[in-house]
Amino acid sequence: MGAAARRSAGRARTIGAGATALALAMIVVACGGDDEGDSTAPAVTAGDTTAETSAATAPEQSEPSASEPTADTTTEPTEPTEPTDSIDAGSDTTASAAAEDPNVVFPDLAPPTGDPMVLGLVNTEGTPGLDFPDIRLAIAGAIDYLNEHGGIGGRPIQLESCTANGSPETSQACAQELTGKGVEMVLLGLDLFPDYATYTAAGVPVVGMLPILPGDYSANALFLTGGNATVMAAAAGVAKEHFAAATVGIVSADNPGANSSLAALTAALDKAGVAHTSVKGGDNETDAGYQGLMREAAAGDPDLLVSLYSDAGCIGTMRGRAALGIDIPVITTGICSSAEVLDQVGDDAVGWNFIGVATQEDTPSLAILQEIMAPVLGVEPSEVDSTALGLGGLGLTMVLSIAVFGNQLAADGSDVSGQAIYDLLGASDELTSWPGDAPIDCGAAPAYPAVCAFIFPFAEYVAGGDVRTIPGLEAVSALEYLP
Repeated sequence: MGAAARRSAGRARTIGAGATALALAMIVVACGGDDEGDSTAPAVTAGDTTAETSAATAPEQSEPSASEPTADTTTEPTEPTEPTDSIDAGSDTTASAAAEDPNVVFPDLAPPTGDPMVLGLVNTEGTPGLDFPDIRLAIAGAIDYLNEHGGIGGRPIQLESCTANGSPETSQACAQELTGKGVEMVLLGLDLFPDYATYTAAGVPVVGMLPILPGDYSANALFLTGGNATVMAAAAGVAKEHFAAATVGIVSADNPGANSSLAALTAALDKAGVAHTSVKGGDNETDAGYQGLMREAAAGDPDLLVSLYSDAGCIGTMRGRAALGIDIPVITTGICSSAEVLDQVGDDAVGWNFIGVATQEDTPSLAILQEIMAPVLGVEPSEVDSTALGLGGLGLTMVLSIAVFGNQLAADGSDVSGQAIYDLLGASDELTSWPGDAPIDCGAAPAYPAVCAFIFPFAEYVAGGDVRTIPGLEAVSALEYLP
């Protein structure tokens, strides 16, 4: 079955669900765990599409300095036309829009007319293995869209971007630059070493896509996804409660990213009381090598296997398991549910289960996503393949979520500011991230006060090419098994 046919069979992922899978993908890739040097992660998805991805790519970006942070061209708010229904605090339009579905009202909102809200963005680019311009491009695209559709709570948005290179020095320089520009909030794309002290001293709130290193979990910031600790805790819960596993065999690459994932998984399995053994291989193995890894992991006849491989490793481990006739079920990350993987392995993926993936039909949120990304990618909206957005999908989700929160403040008649949005995000347990399918509950785990997402769906591959949510695993909590 070809890519288009498989997509039309319903293998679509939701935005919020995909973000959780990307959280793990980001950590593996950013820390050196990708296969064959490919730093492309699976997509954040809002729904199904039968159109193939256009070969068009985002405009070529200049390379940032290897030692200096680079401030990208500022995104200024567009000149608004005279609106008839723009968002104003307490306006009837805002209230009626929020009463419908605040996550999909953007197309009906007029350009904003309030005071501009200046947001800062720190993202890592231009360093081998740490080059993620797609995050910045998607965030800028989302802001361009919002500047035509309500802004944030009726305020147009101005984006100030600064590029780090994966060193503490450039992250610190970006923090000093952005706070010096008077930004109301700092957004973290991929930033390995955020300078939280500078942001705190300047009184600037920080919202990030996901925590990368352990220190992020308790930082003075809020992250809309949970990273390795929460993803692996959810996997441990499913291993114990859904698969009734007493023993688990694990395969992974031996690199910093995979080792971080492995440490989080084994700690969660220990808390769940599930015995485990692990086998490590290279970043790139031959077919025989992947077979050897799967054979060794299955040697003790465990109740469940877990694969922490990505990209080409997904293909190799899937084919290796099938070639050996192993029928032990496998849990893996959403990376392995990508079209690029499943188009290669076909029904060799039967028995594989994916963290952070859920099926979904076409929705209004998909149309919004396609409209935002079409000019970024240089294609028509119908040609935007929502399974191929890369890590930029997390950035898009973050910005639209912040816009929803700001619109909620405006609808309630409250002031809309970076601090007010941050305070709402940190205090409320009734919010969801865009497009409304992932609950937000910042600080629900005392040991992880900066983390705001603990709920994940799980999906399974079904013979013939479909990937669908597993009944009963639509919303798995990681809280019980967080180490």
